[in-house]
Amino acid sequence: MISIAAFPKCWIEDICSRKMSLFNWIETATALECEGLELYSGFLESHDSGYLKKIRQRIESLGMTMPMMCYSPDFTNPDALIRAKETEKQQKMIQVTAELGGRFCRTLSGQRYPEVSVQDGIDWVVSCIEGCLKTSERCGVKLVIENHYKDGYWKYPEFAQKKEVFLDILRRIDSSVFGVQYDPSNALVAGEDPVEFLAAVIQRVMTMHASDRYLLPGTSLEDMREADGTLGYPKNLCHGIVGKGLIRYDDVFSRLSRAGFTGWVSIEDGMNGLGEMKASVDFLKQMRTRYFMNM
Repeated sequence: MISIAAFPKCWIEDICSRKMSLFNWIETATALECEGLELYSGFLESHDSGYLKKIRQRIESLGMTMPMMCYSPDFTNPDALIRAKETEKQQKMIQVTAELGGRFCRTLSGQRYPEVSVQDGIDWVVSCIEGCLKTSERCGVKLVIENHYKDGYWKYPEFAQKKEVFLDILRRIDSSVFGVQYDPSNALVAGEDPVEFLAAVIQRVMTMHASDRYLLPGTSLEDMREADGTLGYPKNLCHGIVGKGLIRYDDVFSRLSRAGFTGWVSIEDGMNGLGEMKASVDFLKQMRTRYFMNM
């Protein structure tokens, strides 16, 4: 059986800038009727244990849990001292995740700096992630790397956006506390087939982001392809209700079910408000009934 969480993608800027209170979002999210609330590191005003305890208690008092913390380390920075600090910050976020009651902490590879070679980047990412695994083991929190496009606060896109680089990193880190945070729409944005990408990583998938994309009339994916085969985030490739867009979710969930996946699936859409988020949660509940009820 999968569990369903929500992530407030449409309110990231407001919560990070304190225009919207994190506690206000927690209260608002009760209308979604899901089991968990995924958080982003930028939502937190501090890492003080008392403050974190208040967040956890409020979420749990409303019948939910905090399953995963979204964090965006930059492990490909050319400066070795910065990479070391990024590793320390990831370790701290793993500890914060544990204090909030979470079992998963999202990690990334870093930015695709023009001056960093693919091989150097892979070596640095592997070294930094391996430097976090003892903290993961000690805290009981699994580190999950997402096939990502670009953190909103970064200058450059994700270093491991393309499947070949992502898989190279994955193959080099063999640990029971390290796996994949699968995002089908990010695979689409990378120019990949989301179902084919899932097939390549399915044995390592621990968590999932559920989002969807749809094309504005008169456009095609091929029209948007850049020189490296990726799509970027063009304006005519829009967020929408999960299950209504380009992602073949029946294929995605049937494969996950056959593989025995029982983790968290977190809604990452709702760019047009709470109503779309609720429709996305309801769609995931239908998928859960269809593919996971007998597990």
